[in-house]
Amino acid sequence: MTKAKDSPEDGVRSPVVYRLAVGILRCILFFGARVRVNREAELPEGACIVASNHISHFDPPLISGSFRRKFRRDIDWLAMQDLFAHPASKRFFEGANVIPVNRGGGDRTSLRVALRRLAAGRVVGIFPEGGIRDGESSILNGAPMKAGAALLASMAQAPIVPMVIVGSDRLYNKRRWFPGRRATVWIGIGPAFFPLPDRAETEKRLAQEIVALRDRLIARYGLTAADLPHPPKERMSEA
Repeated sequence: MTKAKDSPEDGVRSPVVYRLAVGILRCILFFGARVRVNREAELPEGACIVASNHISHFDPPLISGSFRRKFRRDIDWLAMQDLFAHPASKRFFEGANVIPVNRGGGDRTSLRVALRRLAAGRVVGIFPEGGIRDGESSILNGAPMKAGAALLASMAQAPIVPMVIVGSDRLYNKRRWFPGRRATVWIGIGPAFFPLPDRAETEKRLAQEIVALRDRLIARYGLTAADLPHPPKERMSEA
C-alpha cells in the first residue's frame, strides 16, 4: 500500500505550519521572556544535529524561534510520542515536522525518520538528557546523557551543534507573565563538531561543549546561581 505523500515517515510537510506555529509561540512568549542569544559560530551548511540541555517545556519554541531568526533554518525536533496522542495535537506536531519517539526504548522508526531528514539536508533537534532535567540529574552538573545524539550523528556522519539554554524555567512562574516582569532567557550556540570514532567520546565531547557554553554565558552576562536551572516547583513559588 502506498503511503500518503506528505507522511512524516517519507518526507516533510510544508514549512508553513511550522513557521506559523513558531511565529505564534514567539509572540506569546514575548510577553513572558526576553531572549539573549550568544552565537559563537555560523551554522554548517546542510544537515546538522542541534543538541541542547532541557529545563522547561518552553525550550523548543524558544530555541526554534532563535534559530530561525539567526540562521533562517527550521528544526525538526525529536519529541516523546505522548504528544501525538490526541488527534488535534498529532496533526499539529506532524505539521510542524516533529518526529515522535517511543521513550520505552528500541524505537528504530524514529531513528530511520531522523536519518532520512538528515539525508535531505535538514536540521534535527534533540535533547540528549531525554527529558526536562535540573540539579544533579542535568548534564550541566555532570549527569550522563542518552545515547541518541551521538548515535544519530555517528550513523548520519552529520555535525553536532551544541547549545545551552538558561532561564526558561522561570516561565513556570505566572508572575513572569505580568507586565514589566518578563524573565530573561539566555541561549548559547557553539561551534559544530563532527562525531568522533568512539560514540562514548562523542557524548563526552558534547557534554563538555554544553557545560562550556553555560560557563561562557555566565561570564558574558554575569549570571548567578539564581539564574541557573531550578526545579519547576521552585520557580512556581518564587516571589
